[in-house]
Amino acid sequence: MAKENDKEFLEFLIKSLVDNPKDVEVSRKVDEMGVLLSLKVNPEDMGQIIGREGATAKAIRNLVRIVGLKNHARVNLKIEEPEGGRVQRKSEERKPSEEIEDIKL
Repeated sequence: MAKENDKEFLEFLIKSLVDNPKDVEVSRKVDEMGVLLSLKVNPEDMGQIIGREGATAKAIRNLVRIVGLKNHARVNLKIEEPEGGRVQRKSEERKPSEEIEDIKL
C-alpha cells in the first residue's frame, strides 16, 4: 500500500488549527499527475484555514508539498468550499448606485 504520510500529516495539522476537529475530512486521490488531497472542514472554521489574504492556506500547501517531496511524490491540496458558498460582505451586496445615494453633501 502506498504511503499516506501526507494525508495523516494534513489531518493532524488541520485538526490542530480548527475549533471543530471532528468535522475535518481529508480524502486522498492518486493519479498520473501526483497526489491530490481534498480537505473539508466545518464552514465556521474556513476563516482559520484560509487565513488573512490566504496566508495560512498558502503555508499549509507548502508544508504538504514538502512532505510529498520527502516521499518522492507531487502533492497538491484542494480546499473544498462549504455548502452555501461564500458569504458576501456588506460592501459587496450594495450596488454602485446605492452607494452614491448614501453620500451626504
